[in-house]
Amino acid sequence: MKEKVSDCQIIWNECLKIIKENISSQSFETWFIPIKPISLSNYVLTIEVPSMFYHEFIEGNFWELLKTAIKKVLGINGKLEYKIPISISDKEGEKSSMTLPTSTINALESQDTNPIFIESEKEVRQIPNPFVLPGIKKLNIKSQLNKNLNFDNFIEGDCNRLARAAGYAIAKNPGKTAFNPLFIYSSVGLGKTHLAHAIGLETKAQFPELTVLYVNAETFLQQYVEAGFAKNINDFVHFYQMLDVLIIDDIEFLATKPKTQEVFFHIFNFYHQKNKQLVITSDKSPAEMVGFEQRLLSRFKWGLSADLQVPDKDTRMKIIRSKLYNNGIEDIDEEVIEYLAYRIVTNVREIEGAIISILAQASLNKKQITVELAKQMIDKFVQNTVHEMSIDYIQKVVCDYYNMPVNQIFSTSRKRDIVHVRHSSMYFAKKYTDLSLSQIGSKCGNKDHATVLHACRAIENLIATDKKIKEDLNNIDKILKNS
Repeated sequence: MKEKVSDCQIIWNECLKIIKENISSQSFETWFIPIKPISLSNYVLTIEVPSMFYHEFIEGNFWELLKTAIKKVLGINGKLEYKIPISISDKEGEKSSMTLPTSTINALESQDTNPIFIESEKEVRQIPNPFVLPGIKKLNIKSQLNKNLNFDNFIEGDCNRLARAAGYAIAKNPGKTAFNPLFIYSSVGLGKTHLAHAIGLETKAQFPELTVLYVNAETFLQQYVEAGFAKNINDFVHFYQMLDVLIIDDIEFLATKPKTQEVFFHIFNFYHQKNKQLVITSDKSPAEMVGFEQRLLSRFKWGLSADLQVPDKDTRMKIIRSKLYNNGIEDIDEEVIEYLAYRIVTNVREIEGAIISILAQASLNKKQITVELAKQMIDKFVQNTVHEMSIDYIQKVVCDYYNMPVNQIFSTSRKRDIVHVRHSSMYFAKKYTDLSLSQIGSKCGNKDHATVLHACRAIENLIATDKKIKEDLNNIDKILKNS
């Protein structure tokens, strides 16, 4: 064989044809297009990969495929070597590189807690910390945790008991429980971020020697992009591998970001292998998430997926008492608390905002906190527009209360919770609109009038026999009446 660049390019192109037929187009574009063939000598093809991270990932995930392609194109004696550029140089403008054979990935062991660094004769370059300013030599990772968001002021109720218990168990034994990863999901304002911070704070309290980091997925994405521009993806990955507990909030920001998902996939696998703890939050369950690779979604399901639901009235009253107490208000009429709990049912964030508004009004105008004052402020805070009492609005109110997408009630599903929400929507539509049973049915998934009549009777029976459902329906009724 002639040792020409053109020859090695031809050989590599033949290998790429085989590889392309056996992997996804996204993986092919991400991991193989950037590779350049360098030389061909004695049946050894040398290729240049952008970084050590590339080398590790390809060897770990595509080694068998690469071996097959090389053997098929070059014959049984065919071998592959990697040329890896090193960004550190002795003189400005000079580049150095290292060459590695295939199948060395197992010999390149990652460090558990120590930073990865490359040495040359004249300098040592340590992994930069994305959370400290440039120029700071000592690697001191701040946890980015909010001390106010702890377990002490996280009010427990039926809506969050499972997630809270799992989070507390993790804090007592991080990385050693079955809850790894812990995947917390809910709609906005129900306490995902609070619980995530609480887990991190309790872990630090129990194990001060562990490195815990809270990071929003949007920040993680931004750091990855910046690392890409700086050509130090490998440093970025190994920085996150140094941690003991990683809490990543709002993972949905990584949807439709395949390259960032690839990196997070690599980090996830490392954490799982090393028994390091991952806590992930999202606005949707793993089964409902779109824009993510299936292999990543399957890993989200490895541990425990726990949802936070809309708090019931008793829990809302506890939250209100806690918020008032934290603001220095101890002596307040119980009727005020009950009114707020009845009036605000969507999420905890609205409760906090309403309480701040009431306290501000009472303080500035030197007024006593009464039901009348609360009603005055809540009417402005919760409802600043007048809603038409339409079946669409009724469906939205009912679905928001039960934390369910509106389109679910139009489905043919016979799941108990979906059927109950669908029946409740029909019941209130019959109560608050002038629509016929047939018209209501047509707007609730093309049901006939007999189905609507059955639904209304079923809800009436539940009101008479089930105390919890009666309370929920009374709360919804209050919302509709005050609309």
